Amino acid sequence: MVSLLLIGIAAWGIGFGLISSLRVVGVVIAVGIFLFLIALVGLIGAVKHHQVLLFFYMIILLLVFIVQFSVSCACLALNQEQQSQLLEVGWNNTAGARNDIQRNLDCCGFRSFNPNDTCLASCVKDGHLCPPCAPIIGRYAGEVLRFVGGIGLFFSFTEILGVWLTYRYRNQKDPRANPSAFL
Repeated sequence: MVSLLLIGIAAWGIGFGLISSLRVVGVVIAVGIFLFLIALVGLIGAVKHHQVLLFFYMIILLLVFIVQFSVSCACLALNQEQQSQLLEVGWNNTAGARNDIQRNLDCCGFRSFNPNDTCLASCVKDGHLCPPCAPIIGRYAGEVLRFVGGIGLFFSFTEILGVWLTYRYRNQKDPRANPSAFL
């Protein structure tokens, strides 16, 4: 379900024009497809009672848990200063996202606006003084990091539950197998 949710959110973001970076959407869709294929391997392994598929499913799910748990903890552990530094580095390294942010949040510049730079915000077109984007992005970033960290922790614990259940299910005998056969 998480994989289909990732693919759907990426398509929704592109469809409504919220995200214009094809690289970001491509990565999100690739992660969604990867998770879908891993779930499919687990499902096939469980239905067929295939020990090897269940073992690989368990190992890959454990690795996904470690990465997801680490990223979730990092999202929750960032303080305001670290968020600000991270946002400024991202602002300076992406021109496409910068234009989208300025247009959607109606702000210009990160900490201050240079009149020689281009700004697609509606406040510039109207001739008003535009606020800087740093405080607006900072507010959104703090909320989003807490939300993503919490959701990531929730799903990481469901993944560790999946690893444990796979480990338990892997060691059961196939009820359709010959009862006199060894394992």
